[in-house]
Amino acid sequence: MELWMIYVIISIVAVVVEIFAPTMFCINFAIAGILTALISIFWGDLTSSLVMFVILSVLSLLFIKPILVKTLMKDTKADFKGQYYGKIVKCIEAISQTDGAVTIYDERWEARLQYEGEEIPVGADVKIVGNDSLILFVEKV
Repeated sequence: MELWMIYVIISIVAVVVEIFAPTMFCINFAIAGILTALISIFWGDLTSSLVMFVILSVLSLLFIKPILVKTLMKDTKADFKGQYYGKIVKCIEAISQTDGAVTIYDERWEARLQYEGEEIPVGADVKIVGNDSLILFVEKV
């Protein structure tokens, strides 16, 4: 088996691992593997190709991963805001600063008051005004 084929296989394995464990970590090895395979077609022995692979992996981790994470996270935040922020929903558990729940799109979500105030009773309409991870912040309508 030729050297460049080994790096293509490494890249394929890294992509498959990334599909099943989306951490944005293995994709860097896939990128480095493809670049090393391309370089190894024309030049390189085992030692120099291993050094290239390690250097390209580190460079990918340092430069490409932050760009990918920033781009992908920005899109999901904008989509979340568009889907949930400003929606009027029903309170299914009394909402306070520390506890409560609402239902939206037939899903149950943890909810908290955006600001200090009276507890919102079950059945009241509330407006989604923010979130912290999977907790929605609401205010009474």
